[in-house]
Amino acid sequence: MKELHFITHNAHKFEEATEIAKSHKILLKWIDIEYEEIQADDLDNIALASCKKLIQMKPELKNKHFFIEDAGLFIQSLDGFPGPYSAYIFQTLGNEGILNLMQSKDNRAAHFKSVIAFFANGKIKLFVGKTEGIITTEKRGDRGFGFDPIFLLADEALTFAEMSLTTKNLYSHRQKSLREMFTSLTAFENKKIFGE
Repeated sequence: MKELHFITHNAHKFEEATEIAKSHKILLKWIDIEYEEIQADDLDNIALASCKKLIQMKPELKNKHFFIEDAGLFIQSLDGFPGPYSAYIFQTLGNEGILNLMQSKDNRAAHFKSVIAFFANGKIKLFVGKTEGIITTEKRGDRGFGFDPIFLLADEALTFAEMSLTTKNLYSHRQKSLREMFTSLTAFENKKIFGE
């Protein structure tokens, strides 16, 4: 089984990624580093800059194959807010704060976006996943993390927080970016990054 390092301070993200990695015969190793993200309006730029900054902070990472992941909730009627500031907004306003902001909104469309920055052999590649849904009128479910209790999947009856990990990993934005990365890494033409 191939080994790959996931740098994250979020245990929930690592748990989700581990389950998906197993189906691709990839063994994930957790590197728990809390790193400061740049302030920007674009998740792609944040993930890329964070990856570069990590390599500067920890030069030993140049000898590893690793990835980081950044995600955000983008609400249409709030002009994409909280977007790339989702982690900070969740810490300060929480789900209740978002629901309060949405009280007078008829348009509750939203999407989650996940961006992975993967590093190997001196190069960084981005992988992106996106899942459409709507913002609920109340919190539902006690699983998952972050904004999962207020995000209802399009054409589904359950919020992410009402789904089991296995079910969430069929639909989430994160599983889409992870599967795209894992598929790319296990494809014949990319096996050389693992030294095969």
